[in-house]
Amino acid sequence: MARASIQLIQALRETAQRLAQGDSYQWGHTGSCNCGHLAQTITKYSKGAIHGAAMWRYGDWREQLRDYCPQSGLPLDEIIDQMTDFGLTRQDLEHLERLSHPAITQGLPQNRKYLQHNRREDVVLYLETWARVLEEELVSKVKLPSWKSSPVKEAAMQQ
Repeated sequence: MARASIQLIQALRETAQRLAQGDSYQWGHTGSCNCGHLAQTITKYSKGAIHGAAMWRYGDWREQLRDYCPQSGLPLDEIIDQMTDFGLTRQDLEHLERLSHPAITQGLPQNRKYLQHNRREDVVLYLETWARVLEEELVSKVKLPSWKSSPVKEAAMQQ
C-alpha cells in the first residue's frame, strides 16, 4: 500500500473532485483513465502529454506497469517514477486501474462493494475511500503527549 502522506491524500482527493465535477474521463485513454487522472494531478502534465508518453511503448497502464524499468528513459516510465516518488507503488497503480486493492475495497460502503473499473462514479468512490484509508493510517501514527503531569493541567486544577 502507498506511503501515507498529506500530499498523497490531497492528490487523491483532488483527482476525485476533478472527476466528480465532470473532467474528461475515458478508461481506454492512458491520459484520462484512472491512472492517467492521478498522473495528471501528481505530475501536472496534461492528459495529452501523458498519452503521448505512453505511445513510446505498447499497451495500457497494466502492460506499461508490467514492463516498467526505472532506467529505460522512456517517457511513461519517468511519469511512473514521479508517481512512485510521491509514495505510490506499482501495485497501487495496477489496482487503481481495476479498482481492486483489498484494503480499499474493504473500506467501501456495504452497498457499493462491487465497482466497475471504467465507471466514473466508481473511480471517484475508490479514490475517496483510498484517501480516507490513508488518512486513518496517518492519524493512527500520531502520538500526542500525555496530559498526566502537564504544567497547564496542574495550573488549571489549582485555580
